Amino acid sequence: MKQHTLPDERRPANDGPKAAARNRAALVSAAREIYATDGLDAPLSAIARRAGVGQGVLYRHFPDRVAVATAVLEENVRQVEQAAAAGDATFAGVLGVMTWHLTESAAFIGLLHADRTGGRSDIGAYALALSGRVERGLRGRLPDGHRLAAADDLMLAVAMVSGAVTGPTRDERERRALAAWRLLGVEVGPVRPFDG
Repeated sequence: MKQHTLPDERRPANDGPKAAARNRAALVSAAREIYATDGLDAPLSAIARRAGVGQGVLYRHFPDRVAVATAVLEENVRQVEQAAAAGDATFAGVLGVMTWHLTESAAFIGLLHADRTGGRSDIGAYALALSGRVERGLRGRLPDGHRLAAADDLMLAVAMVSGAVTGPTRDERERRALAAWRLLGVEVGPVRPFDG
């Protein structure tokens, strides 16, 4: 059998590792969008389609549903940490970033609960580690004497707000999150992702 080759100008570019990183980022972004509207039980094929890649590419990066969800959680936490580390960051601004992620990720907050992890204690430990990273980021920008400065108050408030983040649309989830912060007497900056 004879192989036919295309002239150089018609060959698709082989981006190698760049394509892998781009595909992974596209999958995480697509998963966030799909989970926000359809929940954790959304078909993985829908995530691959939204990302513009085949299911084989999805499974090359993420062996199962839990791996996809934890990758999205990891990205959420990383952005909160980056927002907190920015030189001009304020507590209200970091809360705005965290609140954006809560409203985008509300459909899979259940992953943090042991009954949703299929008995996998490694997921529970991982969720605790992520929570600790969020708390360190927020505490690093918490002004002295703030109403949430007491030992457990900050993360209790975060848990209370995350429990209020419900609704069929992103706008409704954001409205409820901001109402919860307001009822707690906490100022929140613009609700948006961290754009570095």
